[in-house]
Amino acid sequence: MPILIAVTLLWAFSFSLIGVYLAGQVDAWFSVLMRVALATLVFLPFLKLRQIEAKIALKLMVCGAFQLGIMYGFYYQSFLYLSVPEVLLFTVMTPLYVTLINDMLDRRINIGFAISALLAILGAVAIRYQGIDEGFVKGLLIVQCANLCFAAGQVGYKRVIAKERPDLPQRTVFGWFFLGALAIVIPCYLVLGNPDKLPTTTLQWSILTYLGIVASGLGYFAWNKGATLVNIGTLAVANNLLIPAGILVNVLFWNRDADILRLSIGGGIILLALWVNDKFNQRQSKAQAAL
Repeated sequence: MPILIAVTLLWAFSFSLIGVYLAGQVDAWFSVLMRVALATLVFLPFLKLRQIEAKIALKLMVCGAFQLGIMYGFYYQSFLYLSVPEVLLFTVMTPLYVTLINDMLDRRINIGFAISALLAILGAVAIRYQGIDEGFVKGLLIVQCANLCFAAGQVGYKRVIAKERPDLPQRTVFGWFFLGALAIVIPCYLVLGNPDKLPTTTLQWSILTYLGIVASGLGYFAWNKGATLVNIGTLAVANNLLIPAGILVNVLFWNRDADILRLSIGGGIILLALWVNDKFNQRQSKAQAAL
């Protein structure tokens, strides 16, 4: 858990850096490509090609493709429709997806998910009840796609390491994770990217370099390593530590005019959704233990 908390503090600034300095100014797919490419370069020197079987390397690449490659594609697009606090609050669904995906892989039914999801949607509506339009709905759906990909990647990575090769030093195999993301990002940039919207200032290049080497490279390695050291419940909760930290950073430094009351009401409803989901999970676990 200390590792996950440390990464949370590291990532708290990333949302605002993207929303304030990159979104709408730098092509989203170029930003994603640079982040993933730099992160890959960090771990390529540690990669030992003959250390693991090809099927395990492929599984790690799939985890990276979902958690970074596809997720980043959705994530960067969401800032075109939502404010930074809204993007942060709508990532609150990630713990629900973590438990849902893990339960599905274990062939269990998560009854509380539907109720929790409905409450979370009501919370989202409360945040923007006077300004719900096509763009807001599109942004909300895009964030949920990003949440699903992020949840799938970390659950998959945790299970692959635990079941396949828990004995391996993770730094020697994590390069496969980034190579999987790179395999998604490169063709997406070539097809969907806009070469006319590259960074134009030293600040933008510096932010992308920081996000690639530190936030993505070191951050995702530390986060996924931390995920292998805790249970699924703790991992789900850790996913939401980023939300208050990120909003606090954004409001204090960049968005002092944010409607704190509305964000608090909507955020409270969304947190209620998490509480409901947790209660259903506890009841489900007790019922299974009794059998």
